[in-house]
Amino acid sequence: MSEGTELGRFLRARRGQLRPQDVGLRAGTGVRRTPGLRREELATLAGVSVDYYTRIERGRETRPSPAVVAALGESLQLSDEALHRLHELVSLAAGRPPAQSPGPSRTVRDSVRLLLETVRPAPAYVVSRTNDLLAANRPGLRLFAGITDWPWEHRNITRYMFLHPMSRKLYRDWEEMAAHSAGHLRAVAGADPDTPDLARLVGELVLKSPEFARLWERYDVQERGGGLKHFRHPEVGSLRLSFEVMTVSRTDGQRLVTYQAPPGTPDHDAMLLLDMASPEEAGLPEGRGRAG
Repeated sequence: MSEGTELGRFLRARRGQLRPQDVGLRAGTGVRRTPGLRREELATLAGVSVDYYTRIERGRETRPSPAVVAALGESLQLSDEALHRLHELVSLAAGRPPAQSPGPSRTVRDSVRLLLETVRPAPAYVVSRTNDLLAANRPGLRLFAGITDWPWEHRNITRYMFLHPMSRKLYRDWEEMAAHSAGHLRAVAGADPDTPDLARLVGELVLKSPEFARLWERYDVQERGGGLKHFRHPEVGSLRLSFEVMTVSRTDGQRLVTYQAPPGTPDHDAMLLLDMASPEEAGLPEGRGRAG
């Protein structure tokens, strides 16, 4: 797949998600063969000719001006993350690929592992840029019911979301969480589209999960720095936990995720039970896993 074709796929996917009435246009009469906006409608909104826009979408025009890219982003009502992705694809189409990283490290620093233990009973864990589970404290590991059925090297939060049979029972708002998870991988793809770890994971999920394949083709780009999640845990019951996502400095995209609940609440009590549920050690020694 050429970079220009990837840009075209992004543009087609995003205009396919907008209805004429979403952008102030009349839908007209009759059956529309094209889902979402037609090429000529988007071109009109962006202030460019239909022929010029068609050449961009088909990969024959690889160097649209910054003003045109900005107009397309505004017309498509892109979020900040999706607009950033559009600029990255334009750079790729023009032959200006982003700098390649040497590859993600799976080693979690001892000081970060100590932090995971310090915040107990709050569930906490460290993930790679593609959501590989690299380290966790006891409640952080047990939060993902059934994930210990998999060996450490297979434990990935997005893989768990779409392929583990427990995930749909665990997340009360599974559809919303799944969309966020796929959107995060789209954001990673924008920064480093050819990274092997991402390609392997996406390839597996596209083949094994129709839901992921559908969300992947939407080209939604989402990054979350925190929020609220509602779990229905099979051992401790309902948990409504706020969470924060923090980048670990001097790593290639590692993130520390922590969950909290106000003391004295049923959610905090359930969190305490989660910490007491098992004596299993959750940390990973030197980036390698213990048996789950």
